[in-house]
Amino acid sequence: MTKWIYSFGAGQNDGNAGMRNLLGGKGANLAEMSNIGLPVPPGFTITTEVCSAFYENGRKYPSDLKDQLNEAMARVEKAMNLRFGDADAPLLVSVRSGARVSMPGMMDTVLNLGLNDQTVEGLARSSGDPRFAWDSYRRFIQMYGSVVLGVSHHRFEDLLEQTKRELSKDDDTELTAEEWKVVLKGYKDIVLNETGTAFPEDPQDQLWGAIGAVFGSWMNPRANTYRKLHDIPASWGTAVNVQSMVFGNMGQDCATGVCFTRDPSTGENVFYGEYLINAQGEDVVAGIRTPQPMAAERATPDQNPMEKALPEAYQEMLKVRDLLERHYKDMQDIEFTVQSNTLYLLQTRSGKRTAAAALRIAIDMAQEGLITKEEAIARVPPASLDQLLHPILDPKAERKQLARGLPASPGAATGVIAFSAEDVEDRASKGEDVILVRIETSPEDVHGMHAARGVLTTRGGMTSHAAVVARGMGRVCVAGAGSIMVDYKAQTMTVNGHTLKAGDWLTLDGGTGAVYLGRVPTIPPTLSGDFSTLMGWADSVRRLGVRANAETPEDAETARRFGAEGIGLCRTEHMFFGPDRIGHIRQMIMTEEKGARARAIGALLPFQRDDFAALFRIMAGLPVTIRLLDPPLHEFLPHGEAELKEVAKALGQDVEALRARRSALSEANPMLGHRGCRLGISYPEIYAMQVRAITEAALAISKETGKAVIPEIMIPLVGTKAELDLVRKASEAVIADVLKEQNATLEYRIGTMIELPRAAITADKIAESADFFSFGTNDLTQTTLGLSRDDAGSFLPDYVEKGLLPQDPFISIDQEGVGALVRMGVEKGRATKPDIKLGICGEHGGDPLSITFFESVGLDYVSCSPFRVPVARLASAQAALAARKAVKA
Repeated sequence: MTKWIYSFGAGQNDGNAGMRNLLGGKGANLAEMSNIGLPVPPGFTITTEVCSAFYENGRKYPSDLKDQLNEAMARVEKAMNLRFGDADAPLLVSVRSGARVSMPGMMDTVLNLGLNDQTVEGLARSSGDPRFAWDSYRRFIQMYGSVVLGVSHHRFEDLLEQTKRELSKDDDTELTAEEWKVVLKGYKDIVLNETGTAFPEDPQDQLWGAIGAVFGSWMNPRANTYRKLHDIPASWGTAVNVQSMVFGNMGQDCATGVCFTRDPSTGENVFYGEYLINAQGEDVVAGIRTPQPMAAERATPDQNPMEKALPEAYQEMLKVRDLLERHYKDMQDIEFTVQSNTLYLLQTRSGKRTAAAALRIAIDMAQEGLITKEEAIARVPPASLDQLLHPILDPKAERKQLARGLPASPGAATGVIAFSAEDVEDRASKGEDVILVRIETSPEDVHGMHAARGVLTTRGGMTSHAAVVARGMGRVCVAGAGSIMVDYKAQTMTVNGHTLKAGDWLTLDGGTGAVYLGRVPTIPPTLSGDFSTLMGWADSVRRLGVRANAETPEDAETARRFGAEGIGLCRTEHMFFGPDRIGHIRQMIMTEEKGARARAIGALLPFQRDDFAALFRIMAGLPVTIRLLDPPLHEFLPHGEAELKEVAKALGQDVEALRARRSALSEANPMLGHRGCRLGISYPEIYAMQVRAITEAALAISKETGKAVIPEIMIPLVGTKAELDLVRKASEAVIADVLKEQNATLEYRIGTMIELPRAAITADKIAESADFFSFGTNDLTQTTLGLSRDDAGSFLPDYVEKGLLPQDPFISIDQEGVGALVRMGVEKGRATKPDIKLGICGEHGGDPLSITFFESVGLDYVSCSPFRVPVARLASAQAALAARKAVKA
């Protein structure tokens, strides 16, 4: 018989931390905390396998699940000395999701389940606090009505706000039991009117409804969006955790809170968290009430820190903090409740953190001896390093501060205001930078948060939904800016006499919490010492070299600053679009007269020589791989009449003749047309000019710096050995001429891009004529899959969503198809020439998952955009460590 349910707490712990795939992260950690003796309210976990069975069998449960659930519930009843559904001593439970990886706020939770018109009276009698009992009941109806029955939570909130206004009360805690009864009747009327059915009174019906809602929420739109953003497979499913309730809303000696064992924004080794007295857990993370700090040192004079308000429970939390961090050897995110001064732990998990915090925590823990340096390297997600490259506000720039909130996620962001996630997506799709402004965010806003440059909320704290999700996404966030009034209907925000509307400009400083009027200039960030330390550790273990794709001095300098070991791809076609060059390149292409073509090419020679000299100078002896011209020809053709007339005038030719020439050169499919080495074969003088410029620049910079420059000349789009032979022979003849003219010597390499399937298949033959290969995985993906990178975006998301492709093949390499060709090219190339240098220069060179693959096939280096160099360095180190671990295993 399959075991579908695992109990935890009260001396029966069927699971442990190593069972997160089966029990989900929450269930595994609840069992683990129980195992190490922490105060965890008893309960049970319905496994992720039930979720899979639920979806595979038309949303039906396994036949023996009900019996196992009844047995597990009986154990909880015995442990708590309460009975589920009993009118005198009712057991109430929470029903919560729990996937194997944390997905904060993406799925659904129901608290206080088991209340009805009879059990609420029993709860009032047993607690001695009718206000608490009826408050819990209204919370349950609001949560169950929204999560399970599909009633908009705003309907309940609007009624509650209206009631408080009528009673002249500001806070939920001020309402009496009798007043809650009135609210509750209104809630039930809302449910009946919205659903056509009365609110369910039977606790068993409530329980199965909530379980179904949690499993159903695994496939809701916000969870689907979150999984896509974080590459979480839908097949993993979620567990469901049913746990006996403890109450933080029973009075002034009760509380609920969320805390981190270290600061999730900075990584500082300080206890960090927020709590609310007389509240339940959702109150803290939902941003409905602004929480208070836990530590006195972090409190302002007008705040009431938990350290002073509940000193005994706070001291217990300090012990728990130390125990959990040493047990899990990672920064923990803890949810807790205090009931009548007694502490209970509801959850622990590895805490979401910014990249800066991840760096500091990993390094500190390694230096503290909690983890090894290798574990520290593996602990930081490579892609998160992008967060460190966020700009910051220019300290010299003028600015007008409108408000200040909490610095929830670092960096600076400037954009136009949008008040809904849909408006953000619409504006962002048109190329606008956007700031999402909300009273508070909810999981439904996640797609807008992803599209935004920054997020501003007027309610909520450092552990609110907005803060946690923004930090995980690397978005700038300022939370809890309470002086700002947002009017969704009018599409305005008002603060300190200023009224801003949708489309107006706003600037956020996520490092200080400041909100500024208009656009404030930004400057590049300064990388911390923690960054250098971790990169040093990573460089000491990685095998793959890391170069950059760069063709401008700015890109080259950025690449060097981020630790690039050379240039793996200089796209020379990008150098010709300047206004002082585009005319010459058009003349060269449009004329059929050799003399005119030679003059145009001659005019380009000094530009190219200076271009290459600048790159050689910046790279200071590091390898620089220069790809000879590879334009889809249509990119350089004159388009409008003005451009056509300008070229005709420069060439002294008839406009009509050039119009006919343009028509003749136009191609139906230019990406597979007259480009790459094909262009160099048709017009050998183009490549001759570039090779001469490379050679002259290398000699000049060698002489200038005293450091040897060894240029790598890369011939693009080769499909046959004969093509490479022809172009290589012509290039070597030019190099020989230059060396003879200058009575000099020069070491150089000539290689090719492997970007066509035929080149990979015949790599053994091509290697005979190549000093190096660089796999151009952008075009290799296009030509292998028959996809246009520019056009496939309209349907590729459907392929990924339906499981036809594991991920977008232009983001992460298609290992089965394109990867097989790379592997073949490596093996065939090295079979012919064992010492051939092998690299990759497509966009996949900066993708951590692809880098793991490139490590496995034995490439020598990866090349990526300058800002991805740190990502590639860390990912390469992690890939090397994983490879060593696999060999040992």
